[in-house]
Amino acid sequence: MSESSENPSASKPASGQPAAPVKAAPTAMRRRLTRLLWLALGPLLVFVGGAYIYMNTGRYAETDNAYVKANTVILSVEVAGAITEVAVKENQRVQAGDVLFKIDDRSHRVAVERAESQIEAVQAFIAGLQASYQRGLEELKLAHTNVAFAEREVAREQSLSERGLGSDIDLDRSRHELDIAVQQIPIIEQSLAQLRAQLGGQLGTEFEGHAAYRTARSMLKDAKLNLEHTIVRAPFDGIATRVPLIGRYIAPGNPVMSVISDHDTWIEANYKETKLTNVEPGQPVVVHIDTYPDQEWRGKVESISQATGSEFSVIPAQNASGNWVKVAQRIPVRISIAADAGDPPLRAGMSAIVEIDTGFARTVPPILGFMRKFQRSDSTAAAQPD
Repeated sequence: MSESSENPSASKPASGQPAAPVKAAPTAMRRRLTRLLWLALGPLLVFVGGAYIYMNTGRYAETDNAYVKANTVILSVEVAGAITEVAVKENQRVQAGDVLFKIDDRSHRVAVERAESQIEAVQAFIAGLQASYQRGLEELKLAHTNVAFAEREVAREQSLSERGLGSDIDLDRSRHELDIAVQQIPIIEQSLAQLRAQLGGQLGTEFEGHAAYRTARSMLKDAKLNLEHTIVRAPFDGIATRVPLIGRYIAPGNPVMSVISDHDTWIEANYKETKLTNVEPGQPVVVHIDTYPDQEWRGKVESISQATGSEFSVIPAQNASGNWVKVAQRIPVRISIAADAGDPPLRAGMSAIVEIDTGFARTVPPILGFMRKFQRSDSTAAAQPD
């Protein structure tokens, strides 16, 4: 006899309860199919993802250790003095040549006047030397005339003495006068030589060739230059910052204020040396500035530093010590930016993220040939700016 006939209640539902649908077998089947699908697709997805990473690794060099740079000058003064006027305000835009501030120039104006007076005194002194030299030339001519006259007098007295018509006293007197006239000539010539030395060989009426005049003129130029330095001007177009206060006394060489260029900017990216294997000047770059996360700039690699950043540190690393630990060094890479008129302003020091497209392509193994279409195309790379 069958089980159903022995236990009729097993095949019939209890009185008052509906019959439950049979779902155990289809649910278990779906779970087994889902498990088998994941077991089959999981390794495949991992393989495809790994292959994609392998195909694109090494082509794009990215770093967030990058900052906006701009031409920056820290202005100091050439002369000491108190600031009497400040012509700009903090963060004001200035043009090249605009007056930034002025220094008290009264002492420098006095120095200019003193140098001008010194030039006039030197000119008068040189003119006096030239006049003395001309007088010496005339005295030399007179000395030669006196010698000629004395020689004639000696000859005449000699003739009279020989004929007994003249005395020996007159002859001696004429010879004495001849000796005096002859000795006057070298004395006058020595005086002329001394004047020529004082004039520096410049016997004309021009003053430019005389050392004393050139010295006085250089002193005047120096005084005028110091007077010009009392007015400090902007060296290039940019933004004035750290503007000083009126009345502040400043000494030469001390920093006073700064001017930062607002248009000639670039990116300095500090790459690890291990990421620069395929980086070369001219390669396209995509730049994102942290301040403007939705904005993108295009650029190109302009140059790569010849030394790492540690080479310029004040206290270099002691790599010869016994506790040396190898650390990947950072090498600065200069990146030019192609900015449009409508782009947001870039300020020096802003943080950036840069990605260099090196164009490097790995060799695709035969087993990964199907991944070629998933490899990033050159057409999507950042275009080089003009």
